[in-house]
Amino acid sequence: MGLFSERVRRIVKDIPRGETMSYAQVAALAGSPGAARAVGNIMKSNRDPEIPCHRVIRSDGTPGGYNQGSTEKVRKLKEEGVILSQAKIIRR
Repeated sequence: MGLFSERVRRIVKDIPRGETMSYAQVAALAGSPGAARAVGNIMKSNRDPEIPCHRVIRSDGTPGGYNQGSTEKVRKLKEEGVILSQAKIIRR
């Protein structure tokens, strides 16, 4: 695993329950502001239950993809109290 991947995983692991961050925000905090797609690819391959990749969303407020399916991502977010309106996150 590369240094960038490790930074991304550490950042995502620290996203509190009921909160979200965009792929772009995670990329910027990991030191590569233009690497939002790379963050998505890292999250897509995540199988560690301690890394809550469902809390990483698109910059436009939509949930985006998830390695267990977008329906499961939305279910998990709702279960944590994240409010969605017309498929967009309105409270982070």
